[in-house]
Parts: sequence; structure tokens; C-alpha cells
Amino acid sequence: MAVKEKACLNCKTIYFGDKCTNCGETPATETFKGRMHVFDAEKSEIAENLGINKNGEFAIKLK
Repeated sequence: MAVKEKACLNCKTIYFGDKCTNCGETPATETFKGRMHVFDAEKSEIAENLGINKNGEFAIKLK
């Protein structure tokens, strides 16, 4: 059985598993749209606009 990706409802991090790898929270959704890779959160204007302050892979829109 394939494990689906989840997006954390708290910080929008995309991950596999039971808990978010970024914030450790468990509320998540498998329904999200868009994906963004942040390589340098300190210099990224888009990351700043979305409230992201760490590097990683994030969902753009959660359902």
C-alpha cells in the first residue's frame, strides 16, 4: 500500500509519516494544491509572503 503525502495544517510542510517533520504537529490533509521548494527562506520574498521561515517543501493552498 502506497503512503500518501500530507501537508501540515499548521505550517504547510509536505511530508510522509505520522507527524510533521518541521513543527511536530499531527493535524494534516492529503488534499492540497501547489507545491513550493524553498532553498533560502531568508532571501525569498514568496516565502515571506506565505509566512514560511524555514527551507523545505511546502503546500501553497490547503483544503
